Amino acid sequence: MDGLDNPLWASLETMHRRFARKVDGVARYPADVAPFLAVTREGHEARAALSSLVAAGETAYLIGPRPAVPEGWQLEDFGSILQMVCDDPGELADEARAGIVELGDAQADDIRALAALVYPHYFRPRTAELGRYFGIYDGATLSAMIGERMGFHGHREISAVCTHPDFGGRGLARRLLGFLGADIAARGATPFLHVSPANTRAVRLYEQNGYRLRRQIAFASLRWP
Repeated sequence: MDGLDNPLWASLETMHRRFARKVDGVARYPADVAPFLAVTREGHEARAALSSLVAAGETAYLIGPRPAVPEGWQLEDFGSILQMVCDDPGELADEARAGIVELGDAQADDIRALAALVYPHYFRPRTAELGRYFGIYDGATLSAMIGERMGFHGHREISAVCTHPDFGGRGLARRLLGFLGADIAARGATPFLHVSPANTRAVRLYEQNGYRLRRQIAFASLRWP
């Protein structure tokens, strides 16, 4: 199976192995890193593994294969999301790079504040440990940011593409997308991302930046009441 067909599992097996909590064909990130869980294949029977990895009342999200749902558990199918890849991000002009800074520990509060405002559902206190983050400041305000999330051999996922509501319409997300995509490609990997088909504005932005639809991939949540 191509790693892109089961990207969470591929990430937890390779680039993010240090984060992985694994039991019998099930793997997950720690809850304070990311709310994602993966299984080796569709329909995997893993009641004991799930019970040991998912706390009562906790919701875990899956992208790709889903397990057989144990009795008493709740699987919510959100339908398919779009998986898009960029085969050739191209070069980024020097003027487009101007003002883009790498975000680190010193900017952690700014990252979390912007994520809480714009991208709250899947961002956790340690999510930024999954990869590099870059942003653009307007004065003391982080006006836009972008980051890396999943990753495995030859591929790196772009995530957390956020623009502060007060700074929309300035092309900041486009600049950051072009910057990070070109940087990932320069490091020998192919950038990819996931987006809801209902987010037509984002889909259009990605298409205009050279991203193509690779496939639709299942997106669901699993909860142990």
